[in-house]
Amino acid sequence: MSFWPFSQRRKSTQRYSNHAKNLSVERQELFQRRRETEGLPQSQSALLLKAIRQPYNLTSNHPIPETQQDHELLVRVQAVGLNPIDWKAPDYNFGIPTLPYIAGRELVGSVVQAPTSSSAPRIRKDDIVIIPSTDYRDLRKAAFQEYSIASSFNCIRVPKSISVESGSIVGVAFVAAVLALGICMGIDFSSIENGPDLLSIVRGVDKDKIPVDIRNECLEGIRDEEKAQPGDFLVIWGGNSTCAHTAKQLARLAGLRIISVVDTAKHGLRLSTHESIRPDLLVDGHDPERAISVIRQATKGTARFGFDTLGKDTAAHLVQALSTSDPKLDIPAELQAYNAPKDRLPTPPATPSNASSKTQRAHLIGLTGLPKSDDSHNTLLHNVPIKLFHEIPEVGESCSAWCERLLAKGLLVPPDVVGTVEGLQGINDGLDRMRRREISGGRLVAVLR
Repeated sequence: MSFWPFSQRRKSTQRYSNHAKNLSVERQELFQRRRETEGLPQSQSALLLKAIRQPYNLTSNHPIPETQQDHELLVRVQAVGLNPIDWKAPDYNFGIPTLPYIAGRELVGSVVQAPTSSSAPRIRKDDIVIIPSTDYRDLRKAAFQEYSIASSFNCIRVPKSISVESGSIVGVAFVAAVLALGICMGIDFSSIENGPDLLSIVRGVDKDKIPVDIRNECLEGIRDEEKAQPGDFLVIWGGNSTCAHTAKQLARLAGLRIISVVDTAKHGLRLSTHESIRPDLLVDGHDPERAISVIRQATKGTARFGFDTLGKDTAAHLVQALSTSDPKLDIPAELQAYNAPKDRLPTPPATPSNASSKTQRAHLIGLTGLPKSDDSHNTLLHNVPIKLFHEIPEVGESCSAWCERLLAKGLLVPPDVVGTVEGLQGINDGLDRMRRREISGGRLVAVLR
């Protein structure tokens, strides 16, 4: 039997002590905490969807969800970000696995029961955390209730520099954006605040752990020589969405040039003057054919990456904008009207990453729909593999830890909170406002007291 030398044990103990001290200082200086002194009640209030195309029903006698794994934790919900899917799913009868159903995909809460796993040191009791609840089939993890369950690797601590309300609308957009860029486009973020190289992480795990329906996207979706590189163009159709808001910031950190297609009459001024999300080129999407012409001519046929946030029709337009096979199109004389301000461009112009990009396949990521594959020409169509975030702990942990570092350093700015509603009881009214298209340029937040 051999023993660990005493001198090494002292060094290791000292390193552990220093690490614990650093964690303590980090929690105190950077991240919000809230001392929870109240015990758990016997039951909670929750919003239940009891039938399709019906309002959510508030009940005050719903069971408090319980943890089932040692990496799970319980939070007291403080704020809930309202998403379009919260009203579209019941209205159009999709994404509802069971009735009665509890909805809500993102929240901020205070940890009242910490995970018991020793492999989850980042999250502790009393931490205030952002939770992107991407596992919509597990009702324990839904946001429309007073208490919710989360996995430790899906929690993002809230820095003191941002509000709880702002934190409640950043999570799902971040997850969708980082997986779209990291998996579908192959961007390696490891040089940016020690971010994740998601393709390397996913391709290093046992492939049987990857859900079958997203396995091909993760393992075969993009070839190494096709990965996005600094200087490449990313065309975002629907550039005013909250997911686009986040995707633009992450893509810019990776050195990409951003072309944003929006309704300029409605969103142009805000986007062109917003320091964090101002694109390199702003294109009016009112006339799709003209928008396609502008994009082709501005990029000289080198744009290989597109991200659509609106639906099948606009995704089909984006395919045409990315295609390099059509004849030359005349650039409109007033193209300069669509340019972002020339001073202090957010991403400096650069030479395209390699000369062979014209012969490589283009890649289109559809957030809400894709055109038929036979209409895609030489463009590969991608769905964002959201399941990775909650199914593969290595992916969830790397994304969550990176997100909180970006937020803490101001490298990622949350979308705007454009209004709040009071408590769970105010959510139905908030969703009605979203149905009437009254919410634009940000998100509504339900604040629980």
